[in-house]
Amino acid sequence: MDFNYHTHTYHCHHASGTPEEYVKRALENGITEMGFSDHFPFDFGDGYHNSARIPIGEVSTYLEEVHYLKEKYAGRIKIRLGFEMEYYTELFPEMKQKAIEYGAEYLLLGEHYCAPENAPDARPHCSLKTDDGEFLSFYADRVIEGMRTGAFTYVAHPDVFNFVGDGALFAEAAERISRASVETGIPLEINFLGIRDSRNYPNPLFWRIASRVGAPVTFGFDAHTVDSAYDGASLTIAKQMVENLGLNYIGKPVLRKLS
Repeated sequence: MDFNYHTHTYHCHHASGTPEEYVKRALENGITEMGFSDHFPFDFGDGYHNSARIPIGEVSTYLEEVHYLKEKYAGRIKIRLGFEMEYYTELFPEMKQKAIEYGAEYLLLGEHYCAPENAPDARPHCSLKTDDGEFLSFYADRVIEGMRTGAFTYVAHPDVFNFVGDGALFAEAAERISRASVETGIPLEINFLGIRDSRNYPNPLFWRIASRVGAPVTFGFDAHTVDSAYDGASLTIAKQMVENLGLNYIGKPVLRKLS
């Protein structure tokens, strides 16, 4: 694996390490193309700020650091500027326009929340255990709607939703997401953070369904520490998943330009 587009840094305040430290780690391990994808900074207009996002006041520093590294390491590694972003139906046009203004070369669809997290009736984080089938269906709807915009390069951790209810409902949601992936050509990511932290994802049922449907699959380190800018142990497990399940692994995804 010589690519990784899922990288977080100290700018999102729940990861550690400078962008250059991540680049050095990637270079040492044969990565030829990497992307920075800190959580998208967004002004919700009511003073709300999610502490996992890049603060608005740090955006210029983030952009400057990535552009500096692009030039410094040109010819050794191709560095891309991106963001991980939720798809919020009513806010997406504004969010996408800001990403274009920031010069984003790609977006990852990371649906941690299904609706603006600052809303009075906001749902909880998708990684929290729930048996609410309506919430699960809403999650699948938002992911699919996001894919159909054509703005996202791939879906990060599509199986992040921590559903502990009726397995048939989860299977239905997984199938809908997987079929939308085939329809749109938007790959689904096997997420290495989930592997190395033993999270609720990768979810075996989700990936068995993705395999049966033939959804395109890619890998992402989801690096939050310098060491995880290359994660060989999780890579081995992910390759075994591909082989054992017969997944449609496509390798490096094609970056989708914003317009």
